Amino acid sequence: MADFLDFFSDTKTRPTAAMRRAMAEAEVGDERAGEDPTVNRLVARCAALLGKPAAIYLPSGTMCNEIALAVHCRPGDEVLCDTTSHLIGFEGGGPAALAGVMLQAIPGDRGRYSAGQLGEALRPDRPYAPRQRLVTVEQTANLGGGAIWPLQQLAAVASTARAAGLATHMDGARLFNACVATGTAPSAHAEGYDSVWVDFSKGLGAPGGAVLAGDTGFVAEAERLKLRWGGAMRQSGIIAAACEYALDHHIDRLADDHANARRLAQGLARLPGLRIDPDTVETNLVYFDVIDPRRDAAALCAALMERGVRMGPMGRHTVRAVTHLDVDAAAVDAALQAVAACLG
Repeated sequence: MADFLDFFSDTKTRPTAAMRRAMAEAEVGDERAGEDPTVNRLVARCAALLGKPAAIYLPSGTMCNEIALAVHCRPGDEVLCDTTSHLIGFEGGGPAALAGVMLQAIPGDRGRYSAGQLGEALRPDRPYAPRQRLVTVEQTANLGGGAIWPLQQLAAVASTARAAGLATHMDGARLFNACVATGTAPSAHAEGYDSVWVDFSKGLGAPGGAVLAGDTGFVAEAERLKLRWGGAMRQSGIIAAACEYALDHHIDRLADDHANARRLAQGLARLPGLRIDPDTVETNLVYFDVIDPRRDAAALCAALMERGVRMGPMGRHTVRAVTHLDVDAAAVDAALQAVAACLG
């Protein structure tokens, strides 16, 4: 167990005692053969939540993204995404290495581009240019500071893509955060998107697992790639039970994470040497800049670690802090005291 307050990521969340009990008591079977009842129940629930006909359980969200690209596209095709997309910066070059696709980055606003920007990036299908095949969005936008795509904007982007004959995919790593913050259903966000996935190892607190949803043909092809890429599991209901527990107990409480993120942002805004607009904090991600010329983001994070608080440098001047199940309001206040001491 960590002996510090960990704001590095919501992936640092540990399963609760009740979640561990659910895992220990899970009914399991051979998932690869379609015989694990807990996995089968989880994917059926997620498909219904996302408004899709079918879904597949996968080890990670990154695998969800990479499989989706490979199902929707062929090598040499082009995928359109935001400049800050997880596909570009955090998947080890997977789009090129695994699906063989090119990425065209659209410079959106805090990770969200407009239908108009997408339209400007589209071009006629000509043999000397890569064929544009897929449009992707990330809800919420991580490097956008947890910014939420409005439903109207999602719908406009999907409509523009569909009119151009392109498929659509949603990276829903923190989709439940967007749903809780806006009071809307997951299916409302996923409407118009051919594939979408949700993650359980971030704010929902499970030790792993993600569910990718789409139509039955899409999921059948995803099953093939899951096997080919080593994602098939056996008695994975032990982990899926944690995901199901999270669906039942940890979604509504994401509102606590959002409140704690705002508490943290408001406290940081009062400290000299930092720059942050608390009004931009919509969910559980808090990005702030170190403007004190005596130190940079890495130095501040190193000093914080010595005081028992972990945050993450995201470039020379920017720091990211993430609230989650394992950090409460008292932890936020202690972190603010540590930041103030480091800046003093």
